[in-house]
Amino acid sequence: MKILVTGAAGFIGFFTSKVLLSNGHTVVGLDNINDYYDTNLKFNRLKQLGINSQEATIFNNLCNSQTNANFSFIRMNLEDREELPKLFDGQKFDIVCNLAAQAGVRYSLENPESYVDSNLVGFLNILECSRNFKIKHLVYASSSSVYGLNKKIPFSTDDNVDYPISLYAATKKSNELMAHTYSHLFKIPTTGLRFFTVYGPWGRPDMAMFLFTDAIINDKPIKVFNYGKMERDFTYVDDIVEGVVRIIEHPNKDRIEKNDLYKVYNIGNNNSVKLLDFIKEIELNLGTEAEKNMLPIQPGDVERTWANVDDLIKDYDYSPSTSISQGVKSFVDWYKSYYK
Repeated sequence: MKILVTGAAGFIGFFTSKVLLSNGHTVVGLDNINDYYDTNLKFNRLKQLGINSQEATIFNNLCNSQTNANFSFIRMNLEDREELPKLFDGQKFDIVCNLAAQAGVRYSLENPESYVDSNLVGFLNILECSRNFKIKHLVYASSSSVYGLNKKIPFSTDDNVDYPISLYAATKKSNELMAHTYSHLFKIPTTGLRFFTVYGPWGRPDMAMFLFTDAIINDKPIKVFNYGKMERDFTYVDDIVEGVVRIIEHPNKDRIEKNDLYKVYNIGNNNSVKLLDFIKEIELNLGTEAEKNMLPIQPGDVERTWANVDDLIKDYDYSPSTSISQGVKSFVDWYKSYYK
């Protein structure tokens, strides 16, 4: 198939593109490469996919991979409602995998406009292009943050998610509502994936795994919020991408026949790990104990997440298999190698 992967220079988008290419698909990656975090990391991910970083800086110019004839890349904002339809018209995609978004819960308190531009206006443009250019299936990233103040554990897609506690979460819930509308009105199969705390090599510098490792290696204290009384469904990136790719490659015949065009799934490790246990794994791999600065919970944070992934197991035989010890070791090994 020919697949558009937005956010292709991002953490999950990079790995998703890599697996889709290895499975024989043609992939066009799209990313605006904004400076929310170190753009060198984004350019170096693209280098792994065969795109020269100099080429990737050319706006609205499709760059071809030097090492994989099935991959090309375009630098573009999703909110560009003039250029995005031209891309769809010229490329004739079968599937769209929308992983591009302004990420980060805490940053949404400081810069709300960027979330509206990318996550709302940009997603509307993706929906409009999917409608106008007859996309067979739109798979898109939602987030576990939509559960907000939900106290019921584990989180289920049957739970009420009307009480988000960050603008980021509100935009992700809005994406699900917008997708539902387009599935209902225009018969577009859409699948939303609520990601749960993804970590692994090439991960984002603003995520806990990266922040803790970086601080410990550089003999700096780590910030431990809610005085360590936090739990997360930490999910290794390979397990996440396996689920994403299964959904992309799975035919939609059954759903179309049943008129079941709109679906939302949790995608996580199906387990909850204490934050202090997670930190202990990092300490073991680095051979040193972290200096911990215990702090109150941050605005927009929740105390505990845990994904019920029963629906994904039933429908796609999804089976996350990477333990915390394996995943943390893999990240620490990558970090040491990448930053020498």
